[in-house]
Amino acid sequence: MSGMQIAGETGAQIPADGKPELLVLRALKLGDLLVAVPALKGIQRAFPEHRLRYAAQGWLSEALGLVGGYELLPTHGLDEPLAMEPGLVDVAVNLHGSGPESQGRIEALKARQTVGHRSAQRDGPAWRPELHERERWVRLLEWHGIEADPLDVQLNTPHIPSPVPGATVLHVGAAYGSRLWPAERFAAVAAALTDAGHQVVFTGGESERKRAEEVCRLSGLPGTAVLAGVLGLGEFAATIAAARLLVSADTGAAHLASAYGTASVVLFGPAPPEIWGPPPGPHVVLTRAELRRGDTFAAQPDPALLAVEVADVMAGVRALGVL
Repeated sequence: MSGMQIAGETGAQIPADGKPELLVLRALKLGDLLVAVPALKGIQRAFPEHRLRYAAQGWLSEALGLVGGYELLPTHGLDEPLAMEPGLVDVAVNLHGSGPESQGRIEALKARQTVGHRSAQRDGPAWRPELHERERWVRLLEWHGIEADPLDVQLNTPHIPSPVPGATVLHVGAAYGSRLWPAERFAAVAAALTDAGHQVVFTGGESERKRAEEVCRLSGLPGTAVLAGVLGLGEFAATIAAARLLVSADTGAAHLASAYGTASVVLFGPAPPEIWGPPPGPHVVLTRAELRRGDTFAAQPDPALLAVEVADVMAGVRALGVL
C-alpha cells in the first residue's frame, strides 16, 4: 500500500521509500533559524541517508530552502503535537530549547535516537545560558558525537535577484518594541547616507510598513524607497545578500547579513550580542550593555538601544569602509 510503514529492528518504523526520518524541532522565528544553520549543516553531513525535516512555522519555508536539504514540517510553536506518528522518526533533534514543553514534544515521537540537552528522561549536556546561540547547538551536537562548525553560517544564494542590487538597507522593523530604534534616528542615518551617495531603501514586515513610511518621510526620500511589506522572504534575502550595507536592530535581517557576508551595523537592545551577535566579519555591533534592562517583550525600546546615537551608527559605517 502507498505510504505504508513497517517496523524496523530498532523499533522505529521505516517509510515505504526506505529513507529513515530525521526531525529537527525549532518552532521559532527567522533569526532563530539562521543562528541554527551551523547545527543544521552538521546534522545534514552526519545523516546523508535520512529525510530531513525542520519543524517550524510555515512562513519560514523560503528561508529554509536557503539552508538546503530540509523539508518544512509546519508547526505553530509548541501548542500542538508534532504532525508525525509515534515511531516514524528515526532521529529526533531538539534545537528548540531544554524545557519540559519542547522535551515533551520530542519524547512523544518515540524516536530510535534523541539528541537534546540533559533532562529527567535522557542524558545530554547541561544547558548553559551564557553560550552564544550558534555555539550552544554545535556543543549539543558534539556531545552526541556529531561534528559541526559554529562559524559555518553561509546560506545558499537566493534563486531570485535582488530588486535593488547594491542598495543600502535600513531594516526599521522588529518583532517587539524593545528593539525599535527611534524612527527619527533611522531617518537621520538615511539622509546622511543618501548625501554620501548611497541608494537607501527601507525594509520590514507588512505590519511595519507604516513605520517604514514614517522613516522615509522624515528622511526626505521618495516613497519608492519603502520596500517594507512588499518583499517575499526570498526577495528579502536576495536584497540583503546583494546589499552594500545593512543597518538594523538585532533581527532576522542582521542574521541574513551574517550569512551572506554583507557589511552591517547591528543595534542591540534587550538581547546581549555575546549570545546573539554576528560572527567575525564586516559587522559592527552597537549597544550600551551597562544600561540593558533585558526585557525582550517590553513595549518601549531597551535603554541599551536608546543609548545608541546617530553619530555612533555613522561611525560604525565609516569603520566598515562603506562611507
